[in-house]
Amino acid sequence: MKLVLDAEQQELRAAVRKFLADKAPSARVRAVMNTDTGSDAEVWSGLAGLGALGLVVPDELGGAGAGHVERAVVAEELGRALTPVPFLASAVLATDALLALDDDAARTELLPGLAAGERVGTVAVAEGGGEWDRTGGATRATERDGGWVLTGVKTPVPAGDTADLVLVLARTSDGPGWFAVDAGAAGLTRTRLVGLDPTRVVAKLAFSATPARRLATADAAAALDVVADLAAVALAAEQVGLMQRAMELTVDYAKVRVQFGRPIGSYQAVKHGCADMYSAWEHAVSVLRYAAWAADHDRAELPVAAALAQTYIGPAAFTTATGMVQYHGGTGYTWEHDAHLFYKRAKSAELLLGAPAVHRARLADRLGV
Repeated sequence: MKLVLDAEQQELRAAVRKFLADKAPSARVRAVMNTDTGSDAEVWSGLAGLGALGLVVPDELGGAGAGHVERAVVAEELGRALTPVPFLASAVLATDALLALDDDAARTELLPGLAAGERVGTVAVAEGGGEWDRTGGATRATERDGGWVLTGVKTPVPAGDTADLVLVLARTSDGPGWFAVDAGAAGLTRTRLVGLDPTRVVAKLAFSATPARRLATADAAAALDVVADLAAVALAAEQVGLMQRAMELTVDYAKVRVQFGRPIGSYQAVKHGCADMYSAWEHAVSVLRYAAWAADHDRAELPVAAALAQTYIGPAAFTTATGMVQYHGGTGYTWEHDAHLFYKRAKSAELLLGAPAVHRARLADRLGV
């Protein structure tokens, strides 16, 4: 097991961090999150140029042929900067779904565009909450005129209002199945939702006899499990990046904010709080590195590692973001300060793939407890 980044992975981190510092500072994030799309097209194009969108995609399909450790490095940096781009939706969920299925034709056709950033993909599984239903939920797929049509509602769907490609898990007469739907398909209604986190767009998708292409797979539910576990790792990476930046900003503030003639960081309560942030972040990094390593080198360990990542890191990130708001005092509660953006991202991320109790139950089940 390898829990330390090698030289190339550290160079990747440095390159992405510099790029985001130049192209996606706080002022830019605030400007983009209030636009109609809620996504930064320039940053998205730049990430594609760095090869960051196809890190886990094989070379022959237009990707970098790297691994999940490298993708986690990029996700960490995006989480640090709260970058408003559909990385989790397209470079993680949609990409992993295509790789987990058995449809070589679909992979060959769709993955190069996703890896190049020319198209944005997403996955529609949840119905009315963050937890994913392995059966396809109430969304039905039926055969019609030699093809398939979908009827139902999926929500929340990350980047669902702007994605060019939607991969939908729906119920069929012979069990759950995966279907590809184009953005302009007839009968598809996409509604952007007003979520807690303004830096990550989610939407409600309604299907009304919407034409869809069935994707080949031997076991749709098993493929979903793989996608969910890999998404848990990538989301954990975002949360670790958020924790690190929230901690850094809080420590910097504690050094310069003076109360009663002393920097507030010299007071025991604040000092210990910052130490707790650091300890939680160090633990989170170890959990993340283990999960990302398992995704690349020991898939048998991935289910436990992924459940552990969300069980620990999700609540830890929210606790860190809460501390950031509190230790910044009155200014931490203002719209002008970024603390509220970290707080909102941390809470929404904690719930995106299911509530903490869901992940704890999943971890206990996988450990046989």
